Amino acid sequence: MHYFLAGGGGLLSFDTGFAIWVLISTVVFLVLMQKFLVPPIMKALDERETRIKDSLESAEKAIARAEQISKDNEKALKEAEIQAQKIRKEAIEDAELLRSEKIEKTRKEADKLIQDARTAIEQEKKSAMLELRKEVSSLAIEAASMIIEAELDQKKNKKLVESFLNDLNKKN
Repeated sequence: MHYFLAGGGGLLSFDTGFAIWVLISTVVFLVLMQKFLVPPIMKALDERETRIKDSLESAEKAIARAEQISKDNEKALKEAEIQAQKIRKEAIEDAELLRSEKIEKTRKEADKLIQDARTAIEQEKKSAMLELRKEVSSLAIEAASMIIEAELDQKKNKKLVESFLNDLNKKN
C-alpha cells in the first residue's frame, strides 16, 4: 500500500507539474474553442432559430391567408348563388314578358285575320249582291219580255209567273 502513497505513480498520487500542464492545455483549449468554435456554432444556432421563426411566421401567414381565402370563397359562393338566383328570376321575367308579347302579337294577328276575313266576306257579299241584282234584273227583263210577247191573258200570266218561279228555283 505504501507503493501507492509514495510517489511511485499510484492512483492517488498528485503530480503538480502534470496538473499545471493539464490546466494550461484546458485553458488554451477553452480559449481556442471560445474564439474559433463557439461563434460559428452560435451563428449556426441563431440562423437555425431565425429559419424556424421565419418558417413558423410563414406557416401562420399561410394559415391566415388560407382562412381568408376560404372566407373569400364562401363569400364568392354566396354572391354567385345570389347572382344565379337573380339571373334565374330575370330569365323567368323575360320569358313571361316574351310570352305576353307573343300572346299579344298572336292576338293582333288573329284580329287582323278576322278583320281581313270580314272585309273579304263583305266584299264577297257585295259582289254576290251585285251579281244577284244583275241576275234579278236580267230575269225581270226576260220575264217582262215574255209577258209582253205572250197574250195578256190572266191564266197565261199566272202560268208564266209560276213557270218563271220554278225555273228560278231550279237555277238556285
